[in-house]
Amino acid sequence: MEPLQKTAAPTDSYYVAHAKVYPREVFGRFARLRIVAVWVLLGVFYLLPWLNLHGRQAVLFHLRERQFFIFELVMWPQDFIFLTWLLILAALSLFFFTAIAGRLWCAYACPQTVWTEAYLWMERITEGDRSARMKLDAAPWSLRKLWRKSSKQALWIGFSLWTGLTFVGFFSPIRQLFHEVWHLQLSGWETFWSLFYGFATYGNAGLLREQVCKYMCPYARFQSAMFDKDTLIITYDAERGEPRGARRKGVTQAQSGLGDCVDCSWCVQVCPTGIDIRKGLQYECIACAACIDACDQVMDRVGYPRGLVRYTTQHALEHGPTRILRPRVLIYGTLLGVLAVSFGVALWLRQPVALDVIRDRNALYRLLDDGRVENVYTLKIMNKGERERRYTVTVSGAGGLKLNPDPARFVVEPGTVYPAVVEVRRAAYDDDAAENVAHGGSRHGTSEPIVFTLTDDEDPAMQVTHTARFLAPRT
Repeated sequence: MEPLQKTAAPTDSYYVAHAKVYPREVFGRFARLRIVAVWVLLGVFYLLPWLNLHGRQAVLFHLRERQFFIFELVMWPQDFIFLTWLLILAALSLFFFTAIAGRLWCAYACPQTVWTEAYLWMERITEGDRSARMKLDAAPWSLRKLWRKSSKQALWIGFSLWTGLTFVGFFSPIRQLFHEVWHLQLSGWETFWSLFYGFATYGNAGLLREQVCKYMCPYARFQSAMFDKDTLIITYDAERGEPRGARRKGVTQAQSGLGDCVDCSWCVQVCPTGIDIRKGLQYECIACAACIDACDQVMDRVGYPRGLVRYTTQHALEHGPTRILRPRVLIYGTLLGVLAVSFGVALWLRQPVALDVIRDRNALYRLLDDGRVENVYTLKIMNKGERERRYTVTVSGAGGLKLNPDPARFVVEPGTVYPAVVEVRRAAYDDDAAENVAHGGSRHGTSEPIVFTLTDDEDPAMQVTHTARFLAPRT
């Protein structure tokens, strides 16, 4: 048997060391739009908890009190269905807009993108532009480098702590929270989540940046399932740009034999994830359109028309027609519209009080000495308002029903479930049926619907009803 030959060890590794991306600052219409989105979204995040309404925080998901304030709307854990509804709407919105125009969410509204822009801005004002940052990182340590690096870290850490406290301020009153911070009285859970969210922001937006989009974000992986050849994407027009290459100023394209691409690599330098858009659509692309702004500036300088890198569709690149209304868009849009309208209607019709009725299951019914039959019920009255309310309960149905106590009035504190036990009585059966039961006859009962009505004493138009069953001997 011949000895096995040794194979040469591979020289190329499957794992490449991460190369830091230094995105170049770019100016243009898409950059301005992105900056506006950053200011608006961060402004909402940092300022919204400080707004007051009716003497309370306007937007507060108060976990301790189990109350959720969204301006005029006050919700309770029993309204959890609305949160589920919102999450479904958000998912469908993502599918719908991705099918039409690609990763708009990633480009302008994703927290990773928004906070990364803020951290990059702090890096630029402390370390300089792209070339200055690259030189600073390559230079040996010195007082100048230490000062610039420590200044950046101070800004990053301060901003991260402010972010973490603001996040907790949506779940605990923010004015009280900052008062506790000032006096070093922050509770354990508030301290943990402030530091955790601040550290997560610092790590994701400050240190990891594009690595979150490339390796951690699941959306980058399944976006291809929502793309087709009619989806609006950012792409390079290879037919117009190739063959690429540098040329002297004043040399025409006919003389050089080259395409419009001058191979300046600006589109790569401005990309926050470090990809080359000229290689085609890649899952790392977050559709920020920085490459479009950069390429348009270069085209203006060399006197070529804009749009070498642009928003378009695969069908348009292939000189075919683009269809906006197609089956997946129509399905997503229809579902989104129906659910959005249903959500709005359900929220509009939502009552600030809820009533649940539970019949006593220990006994089917009770026969009283006066010949009447009695059922016992427990009423669960939920006051979803912000102040104490007074309610009156009435009952209706066949057979002259009577409530005990009568009148049935209850005072319910805000945000509480008040358990009230009531008895409902009515005539049981005629004289012949009564004599049959008295001599040991059958007591198989009948079941009839009755309706409990809860009325707000201050606002009689505010009523909720609940249908229950009344059991009595068969007549």
